[in-house]
Amino acid sequence: MRVILFSGKGGVGKTTVSASTAYRLSSLGYKTIVVSLDPAHSLADAFDIPEEERVRAKGLPIRVKDGLYIQEIDIQEEVDRYWGDVYRFLELLFNTTGLDEVVSEELAILPGMEEVTSLLYVNKYYREKQFDVLVLDLPPTGESLRFVSMPTVLKWYMKKIFHVERTILRVARPVARRLTDVPLPDDEYFKALENFYERLKGVDEILIDPEITSVRLVANPEKMVLKESQRAFMYFNLFGVNVDAVIVNKVLPPLVGECGHFSKWFLTQQKYLEDMQSLFYPVPLFKVPLLEDEVVGEERLKILSDLIYGDADPIRVFHKEKPYEFIEEDGRFVIKLKAPFLTKEGLTVLKSEGEIVVRWRNFKSHIMLPRKLRNYEPAGARIEGNYLKVFLSKA
Repeated sequence: MRVILFSGKGGVGKTTVSASTAYRLSSLGYKTIVVSLDPAHSLADAFDIPEEERVRAKGLPIRVKDGLYIQEIDIQEEVDRYWGDVYRFLELLFNTTGLDEVVSEELAILPGMEEVTSLLYVNKYYREKQFDVLVLDLPPTGESLRFVSMPTVLKWYMKKIFHVERTILRVARPVARRLTDVPLPDDEYFKALENFYERLKGVDEILIDPEITSVRLVANPEKMVLKESQRAFMYFNLFGVNVDAVIVNKVLPPLVGECGHFSKWFLTQQKYLEDMQSLFYPVPLFKVPLLEDEVVGEERLKILSDLIYGDADPIRVFHKEKPYEFIEEDGRFVIKLKAPFLTKEGLTVLKSEGEIVVRWRNFKSHIMLPRKLRNYEPAGARIEGNYLKVFLSKA
């Protein structure tokens, strides 16, 4: 099964791009499900599905047509299905602090529950092989990054903390009950966590396998969107999740550039489109023109999918290699950049606004630095085979 994730800043058009991709895949004969992880769901709206059908589904898949299903995760329903004992303890804990019962119930849904529940569905659909393709409409960038990092965090917690915490509370619980009325999690709470983790085992391997999983960043040619997309690009690389395409949505067509009112906006977009070539190199860019009407319903989704992919099959892996990675070598940090064509002549490496810029003739690559390395400067570079190594030292 292929897993295709769509990520990007809020408002760039992730949902319509996800929906149109799923529509195209199903039209090509792949049994497809597109799942929305965004708490503000609009996936059913994109397919123009009636509200009553959406409510009736209770967060489970809805059949759109032969070979195409959509699902909008409903965390309240998922709490009843999977988080029961954990949720009940958290609700009791908040209620004990004196918070209103309704407020306690709301707070008991902690940040991260949606992401973990979504991971469970990734694992479930992959194991059961019900579908050829799973398309995920991710929430805005910050939550998307939490989604891909969650398997690592959960694995660490289960290995390092879970069993110790469970043993300590098993011993301390009888004593604590005599001393305080503050609730402590019982063994059912830990069993629920353990069972949930068992259902998630292996999902981390699915996410980092480039043959299975691809992230496609959706962006607009605007400064703030571009910066956030660049940051997401860096983090997905750090987590080892393959970014195989960048879809630049809402691009003004050339005819608009001839209109006095929009000419400046058109030129600004063209500048950012040029920047994107170097910011995301060598990942391919798909440019999608701004449509004259909103994308709602199957007919409009088909039009959008044709504009995005042309004759290409969306199930393809469009790019399958890390453009760069951060490694430690001989006690220092190194950026390892894929660049098979570079030579020493005319090569420059410099730092600019929290990123490393590599220039060579007409080639330019921007590598955003993670927070840990923001105070580091380039201290030399070396070409080794098809790679350029940039050595960093603290400023």
